[in-house]
Amino acid sequence: MSDFSIGIDFGTTNTVIALAERGQPVRSVKFKHSDILHDVYRSLLCYEKTMQSQHSLVDVTGGPWALDQYLTARGEVRFLQSFKSHIASSLFKETQIFSKRHTLQDIMSDFFQQFMKDSGEQLPLGETTVIAGRPIVYAGYSPDEDLARDRYNAAYGSIGFSDVNYVYEPVGAAYYYANKIEREATILVADFGGGTSDFSIIHFERSGVELKSTPLGYAGVGIAGDSFDSRLIDHIVSPFLGKGSGYYSLDRQILDMPSNYYNRFSKWHELGILKSPTTLRELRELKAVAVNPEMIETFIDVVDNDWSMDIYDAISKTKMDLTNKEETNFSVHFSDKSIETKVTRSDFESWIAKDLSVMEKKVEDLLADSGMAVSDIDKVFLTGGTSYVPAVQGLFAKHFGKEKLASGKQLESVAYGLALVGLDPNAANWTV
Repeated sequence: MSDFSIGIDFGTTNTVIALAERGQPVRSVKFKHSDILHDVYRSLLCYEKTMQSQHSLVDVTGGPWALDQYLTARGEVRFLQSFKSHIASSLFKETQIFSKRHTLQDIMSDFFQQFMKDSGEQLPLGETTVIAGRPIVYAGYSPDEDLARDRYNAAYGSIGFSDVNYVYEPVGAAYYYANKIEREATILVADFGGGTSDFSIIHFERSGVELKSTPLGYAGVGIAGDSFDSRLIDHIVSPFLGKGSGYYSLDRQILDMPSNYYNRFSKWHELGILKSPTTLRELRELKAVAVNPEMIETFIDVVDNDWSMDIYDAISKTKMDLTNKEETNFSVHFSDKSIETKVTRSDFESWIAKDLSVMEKKVEDLLADSGMAVSDIDKVFLTGGTSYVPAVQGLFAKHFGKEKLASGKQLESVAYGLALVGLDPNAANWTV
C-alpha cells in the first residue's frame, strides 16, 4: 500500500485536490492566483484563438486563469463551465470549438491537464493511490453510468492516472468527518454540489485506531446549486430578456414567447447550445415578430457576445449575500444596458421551495428505505457550497434538530475524505 494518496473532487462548479501522507495531516493542493493561495480550482475552461505569423493558435486555460483569459481576450474565445453536468449524458457527443470537434472526454482531459499544470510540483511522484469522487445519482435525464465511467477513466488516463478508484462523494465527506469521532455514531451526510445533491447514511465505530463503517443507505437527486442559480436567473434576468412577453402569429394573435430558449439560458451547461448558428437565427426571426423586439435584441446580445459570465458572477454574489442578509441588490451591466433590482431572502426561498421539497422527500425516503428513524441519526454533516443557504440548513434543522447539524471545510471535505480513504487498509470497502 502506498504511503501517499490523492483525493480528487471534480465538481460542477469547483474542483479540489487533496493530498494525504501517512503520519501527516491531510492538505489541499494550493493554486496561487493574483498572489493569493486558493484551495479551490474553479471548474472553468477558456479557449482563445489568436493569429501568429498568419497561423491560428488556440490557447487553453483553466480555473481562475480561464476567467482572466475570458475577460481580457483579444481574439475569439469559447468559455466553458458546468461541463461535468453532461458526463452521464449520451446526448452530448461532441461540440465544435473553433475548427476542431471536441468530445466531452477531450474537454475533461483539457481541464484535468490544466489543473495538473497549475498545481506545479505539489503532487507526489512515484507510487500513489488515486481516489476520485463521483455522485450517487448523475445529473440529467436518463444518465448512463457506464458512459460516465468511461469518460472519467479517459480523462484521468490523460494525466497519467490509469488506476483510479471511485468513491461516492458524500462517503468521502462522511469519512473526513468520522475521523474526528471517538465513539460509534450513525451519520447522515448531505453533500450539495453544483449539479447534484447526494445523501448517505453510514454507521461508524472505532476498534482501536481503525475506523469501521457500515453503509446503511444512499440516495441522490439532480437538484443542487445550479438549480438555485437557475431560479434566480428565471425570476431576475430572463424577464428582462423577453421571458413572459409574447410574439405575433401570422393571424396577429399574441402568443407566449417560447420557453425552451429561457430554459436553456437558465442552465449554465446548456449556454453553448444557445450560441449555435441555428438558435441565433431562430432568435433573430423571433425578434422580427416580437411584441417587445428590444428585449429579444438584448437576449441575442447576451448570448452572442458571451455576457453570461458577468450574469453568473452577479447571480453568485446575490446568492452569497442572501446567506447573511435578508435582502441585497442584484446588479449586472452588459453592452449599454443594465439590470438593477432588489432581491429578498424570502423571494429567493419562495423560488426554490419546490427544489427544497424534492430534497426533503428524498431524505425522508432514504430514512424509510434504510429502516431508520430520525432519532437513529446521531449527526447530520452538511457539506458543499449550497449547505450555506439558510433555507437548506433550516430544512435539516426542522427534521433533526439544530443541535445535530455539523459542518466544516464545506468546499474541501469531500476531497480530504477521498484522500484519507486511500490510506485506509480497508479502502476497498469504501469504493464503488
